[in-house]
Order: sequence, then structure tokens, then C-alpha cells
Amino acid sequence: MTAVLVVNSGSSSLKYQLIETDTEEVLAKGLLERIGQVQGVATHTTPDGEWTMEPALPDHGAAFDAMTRAFEEHGPTGLAGLVTAVGHRVVHGGARFFAPTLVTPQVEKDIDELAEYAPLHNPANLAGIRAALAAFPDVPHVAIFDTAFHQTMPPEAYTYAIDAAVAEKYRIRRYGFHGTSHKYVSEKAAAFLGTPLEETRTIVLHLGNGASACAVRGGESVDTSMGFTPLQGLVMGTRSGDLDPAVVFQLARFGGLGLDELDDLLNRRSGLKGLTGSADLRDVRRNADAGDEAAQVALDVYCHRIKHYVGAYLAVLGGADAIVFTAGVGENSPLIRERSLAGLEGLGIEIDAERNASAERGERRISTDASRTAVLVLPTNEELEIARQTVSALAA
Repeated sequence: MTAVLVVNSGSSSLKYQLIETDTEEVLAKGLLERIGQVQGVATHTTPDGEWTMEPALPDHGAAFDAMTRAFEEHGPTGLAGLVTAVGHRVVHGGARFFAPTLVTPQVEKDIDELAEYAPLHNPANLAGIRAALAAFPDVPHVAIFDTAFHQTMPPEAYTYAIDAAVAEKYRIRRYGFHGTSHKYVSEKAAAFLGTPLEETRTIVLHLGNGASACAVRGGESVDTSMGFTPLQGLVMGTRSGDLDPAVVFQLARFGGLGLDELDDLLNRRSGLKGLTGSADLRDVRRNADAGDEAAQVALDVYCHRIKHYVGAYLAVLGGADAIVFTAGVGENSPLIRERSLAGLEGLGIEIDAERNASAERGERRISTDASRTAVLVLPTNEELEIARQTVSALAA
């Protein structure tokens, strides 16, 4: 038996899955949190149970040590013999990386240089890669970039209308993110509908704490809501999404906010948190139901922005075979699904209230039988997609 170890390394956390190569069975998965703090928290799960530990996690190297100890103590044992490759999620590949890429010293250097485009993500991704290389030096490591799926966007979709020389010098363009999820889900949608991928038009709504929409034609991204960074687009847990750039000028000139303060405001203190005080949609929903006007407005803004992009992407695609909800909010909130598509019956989009409200989990259709566009709920699986792309890259 052989397996791919999938690693998603954040600044203070490390998620992992061990996926068997042939069957795609998850042999184990885990989460290590509070990296860099005095006391960490680690959870390790296998088909036989779940274990929680509190190891010291001063850095990512210590996190990998704790992970390997969890495997030895709770299984599957013999990790070094099982792992044939390690697949890494990397958020920003810029215009340099278009496909899964074998990690080399030059690739490490490139990821480091691209940190200026994703300062919250790439440094942490790179720290995980380097810790993994030290822990598993004898197997290939493959970087899977969130931005790679969107490299098929045409120039009219990725080009910003600013001075062309400035844009070229600083590589200013729309890159898009959540590409691994959008790729996986759009392919699942075609399979669910029983239509050839190359003939399927899909709008994918990845709604979690981070959120993005993507227009997919024939299995390729042709437009997406996130842009130069993950800040653009939909309303998110703590990010503003679309914003008139002049708001930044106004806050700097008359509010006296510096660059770091503006960055913090728009990335960490906006979105649902900025509107209501909580970044958790469940809290917002609960408060709205209790009559909190700010929470009610926040839900309206959140769903209006989604509807705005659905309409835009129906135009870009010339219609859609499916609109797909995925990720934490998309998979679990009937309210958001219903309100985001309400009033679109004239465009051939009709949600079945009973199907939408069902407690059923897994892949399902929530539109009426008469709806010209299928509305689906399809759980995403970024880790499995990373494992598949890792195997494919090595086979090539």
C-alpha cells in the first residue's frame, strides 16, 4: 500500500491527510493548531477513532514531529514506508506556475518571492514545505497552487484597466484563488449531471470564511471573483470583497489610516465581522432571527453580492448547466442558498424549498425538476484533489 501525504500549512496551523493512492481512501487526517504558541493542540483521526493531544509546537518543524508521533502512536504506523509523495497547498503561484510543480530549491525561492502577493499565506505554505522536506527527504514533494486553475482565464477577464506599463512592472492582474476547489467541484458537477466535462457550463460558489465564485466552461476557469489577492469579490467572514478603491484614498487622506491599518481593516475587520461584530455566519443568522437589524442587513448584503456574481457569470457563460454551492456555508446553509438565488426564476433558476431544507448531506440537487439550470450542493474535497494532482504530476 502506498499513499500521498497532503499538507495544508497555515501561519499557526497545519492540516494533513494521508490518502491511499489507488483507492483514494483517507487513512488518517489531522489538525495541529497554535503553532508558535507555548502550548499547541493536535487532533489525529483514523477510521478507528480520534485522539487529541497538547504537544509543544514552537514552529512548523515541531508540528511535523508531533504529526509523525501521532501516526506512530495511533496509526497507521510505518509512515515513512507508506508515503510515496507529499502534496502541498500553496496559495499564490503568480504568473509563474500553471500546473502542479515538483518542489526544487528554485521553486522554494519563487514561492518566497511571491509572498509579496500573498503575505498571509505563502510564507506559511513555504514553512510547511521546508518542514516537510526535512521530515520526508527521500520522497518527491509537489506544490499545488490555488491560482493555477485560473490561468485559463482570457485577457479580458484577468486584465485590470490601469496603466499597462505599471501593471506589467508590478504584475498587477486578476489571479483568482480557491482553484483546487473550483476544479474539483466543477468536474463533480459534470459527473453528477452525466454530461461531458468539455460541454458543461458551471457556476461554482465556494462559500466559507473565505468565499469566491467561478465561471467554468468545459472544465476551464473563464472568470472568477477573487482578484490580485483574495480580498476582491464576495463578502467574506472578515474580508470586504468588492470595494471602490477611492474608499482607501478617503480613509488615508481624511481618516489618517496608514497602509498597515488599511490592510488590517479590509482583510481582518470587514466582511461579516465588520458589519456585525462576528465573522461566523451562524452567529449572524442567530442574531438576525432575534431581530438584530445589523445582522439582517449583513445577510442581505452577503446574498446580494452572490446574486450579483451569479448574474454576471450567467452572462459570461451564456447560461449555465449548473450552479453549485460548496464549502462550509455553501454546503450547510439552506437560507444562504435560497436567498442568493431568490427571484431568478425568470432566468430558469428555481430552488425546491423542500429539497433545499433537507438535512441530507452529500451530493444532491436542490432545484425543481422544471428548473432549466440545475442547482446542486456538492461537498468539496481539496485534499483529494491535491493528492490526485500530485500523483498526476509525478506520472507525467
